[in-house]
Order: sequence, then C-alpha cells, then structure tokens
Amino acid sequence: MSMVDRDRAVLWHPYTQMLTAPAPLPITRAEGVWLYTEDGRKILDGISSWWVNIHGHSHPKLNAALAAQARELEHVVFAGCTHRPAVELAERLIEILPKGLARAFYSDNGSTAVEVALKLAVQYWQNLGEPDRNTFITLHDAYHGDTVGAMSASEDSVFTRTFSRMMFPVERVRGLEEMERSMRIAPDSVAAVLIEPMLQGAGGMIVWPAEFVAGVRRLCDKYKTLLIADEVLTGFGRTGKMFACEHAGITPDIICLSKALTAGYLPLGVTATTGAVYDAFLSDDRAKTFFHGHS
Repeated sequence: MSMVDRDRAVLWHPYTQMLTAPAPLPITRAEGVWLYTEDGRKILDGISSWWVNIHGHSHPKLNAALAAQARELEHVVFAGCTHRPAVELAERLIEILPKGLARAFYSDNGSTAVEVALKLAVQYWQNLGEPDRNTFITLHDAYHGDTVGAMSASEDSVFTRTFSRMMFPVERVRGLEEMERSMRIAPDSVAAVLIEPMLQGAGGMIVWPAEFVAGVRRLCDKYKTLLIADEVLTGFGRTGKMFACEHAGITPDIICLSKALTAGYLPLGVTATTGAVYDAFLSDDRAKTFFHGHS
C-alpha cells in the first residue's frame, strides 16, 4: 500500500477539505532546499515548509546537535527546573533581540507565543491596578494564529468565522490615523497594539514601510500602552534584518517568535518582554503570577 493510501486511512490534514483535496505529496526525505517523493521526484521547497526552514533540510550540523542533546537530556518539567540549553538560548536571544527586551518565556508554537503575549498584556495592566485595559488594537488583514486569542486578533475570515462565538472583540484599523483615533477615544481601555511589523504574510504579503512601524511605537508611547510585535514570520532574517522591528529602530514591549527559531527541527515559541513587563508580575501576591505553561 502506498504512503498516500495509508495516510488517507488514518490522518486529518490542516487547512484541508479532506473530501475534495488532491492527494498529498508523499515525502520520503529532504536535503537542503529539496524534497524527495516516494515516486522519485525532486521538488523545490519554495515555501520553506510554511516559512519555518531557514537552514535547509537535514543540515548535518543541526542533525548532530539534536542527536547530542537527545543523549544528554530530552525534556524536564520547566516549572521548578531549568537546564543549560534553555538558559543559553535565552541568553543568546537577549543579545540579538531589539535592545530592551530582557526576558524570554517559552511555549511551543507561533500561535501560542501570541496567545501568551495577549494574556501577558491583560494581566500586566491588571497587576498594575488597571483592569479595564483589556482592548486590543490590531490591523485589518492580520493573521496571528489559530488558538482562540490569536484568532480573535486576526482578520475575520473563513478560517475563523466558525469560531466567532468563542472569540473576543478587537479594534481593527488601517493605518496610523485610524489607530490614533481608536486610542484617543478610550485611552484607558487599550491593553496593547498588536502588529506584524513590516510584512503581513498570510494576509496577502502586505508590506508596511518602516515609518509606519515607528509611528505605531510613537502612538503606544503617547497613549501609554503596550506594543506587541508578532515576528513569528518575520523573525530571524526574513525581511533582511534579524528582526523586522530593526528596520524602524524600535523595541516592542513584547515580541513573539517561532518558526525559524528552530528551523523546523522542534516545536518551540518564545514570547520575550521588557524588564518593565516582567517586573509587574513580581509580587508576594500569588494571584499576580503568570499562570501559563505547557508540558
């Protein structure tokens, strides 16, 4: 029985209408930019496996590092424990992230990195005694992921409409003028502005000038709210700089990373914050703890 026949008997693929979709490509191995199929074809991975694979498939240096780590430690609960790779990764990220980002919170994918950011923003204001700050301002044509919070922040579409009763409302804007109008109307209700800096990928490869990104930072400073940068797609060189925010010379209060973070080798997300955001969760009051985690 072919791999496709076996697949069709037991699997359910993402973003796929299983009744009408063509047969999936049966990939047996990959090397560099090439995918090799069960029937002997060699296909260019032009989408980098959903913008994840930035170092090429089956890179020998990465393969060796993964095998070496598996021999040392594969997993340990991260609430109450730590380990060298987690510390070293955070240290190296802090070195290269926009200046001022100081703490890394680990999760498991891009959607969850955004979900963490949304929850952090709401609880940040609650911890500071401003519980009415729970409105998010996002861009039209945005895509931030498939968890409930990330869907809420994304543009209404066929991907999200079925779940509309599960989602919370956000203010969607086009451009700085609409964004400032939303902030000015109710400045004490805005928890954060969430943008994909420079490039909205799934929304149609919409490119924003650096001046727009810098303008969003100015507005967040003016109206004293948080800026969340979703760099799940744009991070690690996708726009010509290590992070898209660097084009505008700005530092967000929270940044979301995944995809190229592990080049597809492992599921991992990072939500990095400034020291000021982190400090708002330090308290003798246990209720101010950030209660979020994955095994």
